[in-house]
Amino acid sequence: MVKSKNKYNWEHGALLEDHSKQKLKILRNYFYQYLDTRCKFPQQEVFRLSIVDGFAGGGKYKCGSPGSPIIFIEELLKFSNQINIFRKTNKFKPLHIECLLLLNDLDPAAINLLKENIYPYIQEIKANRYLIIHFQYTEGKFKSNYPTIREKIEKSNCRNNVLFNLDQFGQTNADINTIRTILRSFPRTEIFYTFAIQAFLTYANEKSIIPYKQILNENNISTNDALDPGYLITRQEELGVYERMVFDAFSSCSTFVSPFSINNPTGWKYWLLHFSNVYRAREVYNNILHQVSSSQAHFGRSGLNMLSYNSTEQDSFLYKFDMAASEQTKQQLLIDIPQFVSNYGDTIPMLDFFNDIYNQTPASSNIIKQSLIDIPDIKIIKEDGGVRRSAKSINTKSDTIKLKDQKSFFSFFIK
Repeated sequence: MVKSKNKYNWEHGALLEDHSKQKLKILRNYFYQYLDTRCKFPQQEVFRLSIVDGFAGGGKYKCGSPGSPIIFIEELLKFSNQINIFRKTNKFKPLHIECLLLLNDLDPAAINLLKENIYPYIQEIKANRYLIIHFQYTEGKFKSNYPTIREKIEKSNCRNNVLFNLDQFGQTNADINTIRTILRSFPRTEIFYTFAIQAFLTYANEKSIIPYKQILNENNISTNDALDPGYLITRQEELGVYERMVFDAFSSCSTFVSPFSINNPTGWKYWLLHFSNVYRAREVYNNILHQVSSSQAHFGRSGLNMLSYNSTEQDSFLYKFDMAASEQTKQQLLIDIPQFVSNYGDTIPMLDFFNDIYNQTPASSNIIKQSLIDIPDIKIIKEDGGVRRSAKSINTKSDTIKLKDQKSFFSFFIK
């Protein structure tokens, strides 16, 4: 949620706006999958993580809906209960989870309210033998408090898995340099980063629009139009241009950046970015967006070159991660995947393939793996030399993608 003393009056009830509702839906679904992904192995008995909510707010909105700190707590409780029921049923040892939850906000009144809203969960946490949550609170600007927050994580046992939720109203309290600093401090961290497009455009104006000139010129957009947020709202096609600008600005921060805006009928005012340094995290994020379709939006291509859009191309559309988008992606991948493998030669390790594609595709892993099986021009070779016949059996760590010697008519698309 967006937490600024000037934005929300938590003492008198903060309104849950549509963009925040969409963002929290993604956050809840992703966080549960984050836990599930990291606790797959039956042999694992302990999992430790730190969560930093840099703009935590009061914990609950006026309507009673939980904010991000409560969502983290609820999903930790839910996951701990479910996984240990599963383990007991299957006669595995229980999984113990230890979490350092660091909650920061500029407004002292919001922190006090947050403590009150968290209190009812304390007894439930204590009653859970397999879950420990260490609560720590800080007041003030996140950027100023970050050195203290970082030190607390580094001194804890929970420093190897770190998740940041930075949901601000503007862009000054957690800017590009802040994102870069966090990712350098904790290589295995992931960041959810929300900002208003107006703040981004103001920043771009202050720092000079020159780096984006080529993108703007390619799409016949003047500098004045580019810096006008009303232009983005009224012209759907230009969402793709802003997406490229956002990706270009943040791509140096981490290996994988998802540059998608929060989908809203009134316009794309707010953007939710996800940063990570491993393709698996981006893969899970794409999967979640397809599960909660229409929460975010992408305008451009649907295959392996999603950011190649310009105003003269005909294969770009508003991608809302729904069934229509999935079908379009399947058709595009029939062309894009053989072309991609051909650019390597005729063979590429599956792990290299996934590492290379995930910054350039909105597709889910199910769609990509099924396409790999369906495309007649390629075959998936197992480590022992056999050929995969089903998408579910694909091993991303050891399989290899190879172009067939006898190519179908799809080969005519490879230039």
